[in-house]
Amino acid sequence: MKRLFFGTTPESQVSNELTITLLRVFAGLAMALTHGFGKIPPPEMLVSGIGSMGVPVPELFAWMAALAEFAGGILLAMGLLTRPAALFLASTMLVAGFVVHGADPFNVKEMAFLYLVIYLVFLTRGAGKWSLDHLISKKI
Repeated sequence: MKRLFFGTTPESQVSNELTITLLRVFAGLAMALTHGFGKIPPPEMLVSGIGSMGVPVPELFAWMAALAEFAGGILLAMGLLTRPAALFLASTMLVAGFVVHGADPFNVKEMAFLYLVIYLVFLTRGAGKWSLDHLISKKI
């Protein structure tokens, strides 16, 4: 029982890699396909929303947000350039949670915060062993 709840075994290390891979792939594809894909090219509503926040050159920042969500999500799912992708994704979710939805109730901004925390995990720990980043780092 003790080993089941508290032990670290080779099997649990495989399980850890599996779960971090599942989280990375799901969080990346969910962001890319449900949030980012529809923003390429950025719709006028996104551009005007960014402009209404007083951001200079809203077209540029709309493209940056859209690409962070779409390309960053794809890169995260693949485990390629994971830390830079997670940095851009976390930055976008930070703005979404605290600025775009800043005045909204928590249940509206909860999704942005959930994604933010997930991306901070990948920013700090990397993609894991089952990723292209790990494969590339072994060859260098």
